[in-house]
Amino acid sequence: MTQRKQLALFSDRSPQQAEHAVGGGVVVREVQCKSLLNRGGIDNYSFNCYTGCQNGCVYCYARFMQRFHPHDEPWGRFVDVKVNAPEVLTRQLRRLAPGSVFTCSACDGWQPVERHYRLTRRCCQMLLEAGFRLNILTKSDLVLQDLDVFAGGKVCLGVTISTPDETQAKAWEPGASSVTARAKVLETAKSADLETTVMFGPLLPGISDTPDALDELFGLAARVQVDRIWTDALNLRPRVWPSIQAFLRSRRPELLPLYGRVLFDQAHRARYVAELHARIQRAAAKAAVSDRLA
Repeated sequence: MTQRKQLALFSDRSPQQAEHAVGGGVVVREVQCKSLLNRGGIDNYSFNCYTGCQNGCVYCYARFMQRFHPHDEPWGRFVDVKVNAPEVLTRQLRRLAPGSVFTCSACDGWQPVERHYRLTRRCCQMLLEAGFRLNILTKSDLVLQDLDVFAGGKVCLGVTISTPDETQAKAWEPGASSVTARAKVLETAKSADLETTVMFGPLLPGISDTPDALDELFGLAARVQVDRIWTDALNLRPRVWPSIQAFLRSRRPELLPLYGRVLFDQAHRARYVAELHARIQRAAAKAAVSDRLA
């Protein structure tokens, strides 16, 4: 890794931070955090050992983090590594009651930098040893390196898949593992006697919300025998529309009007969501997995 001399300032961190560049033009900064395990809206808690994400998903809802942690680099081109995460978590575990932990809520805990730092692995291990339950959601097959940590613990291992089409997935989620690799994560986890889940979302209008695409997705869920299936329509979140708009203008300009209606026309969106729900129900029934829909 190439060391850079430029230093970054953050209001909640030490004024001097190690910074270096990695492949793909991503800038990585080693920073200090004051807390790690936070009260969550999905589960009792959530944590993130990294701010920023190398997956660089066009639709990523976590872009709102830039409001609190401004960076010169665009989303997907920076990662702040909370190098003291295990030490901070050790202190927090002395006073927090065990509960379920969404892993991770604002980044992919197994993005490429985890291969070097292994902070998510260590924190997962600590949480399991303290009696917490992990509800994991990732787009990376790097998570499989931690099956030894998950073995025998209270763990539900899940992956997110937004489209069954490998070409579309690579375009929308350039840093994530392939769809095939993500399906393999579910198969391997199931073989290791772990509970599994899949999130189909956000379902992309005109791409992965069609009957054919949904049939592929739910067929995959049936094939890997996933325990639970979640779905999500594309939602409007802070900073997301400019990213999607720029992407569509460059790659799929014919879809711009459709996305505008789905995200900004309330009457159209209400009809769209109802129709999408009906298509999901039909696809799930066709694949004989209706009972697994969350």
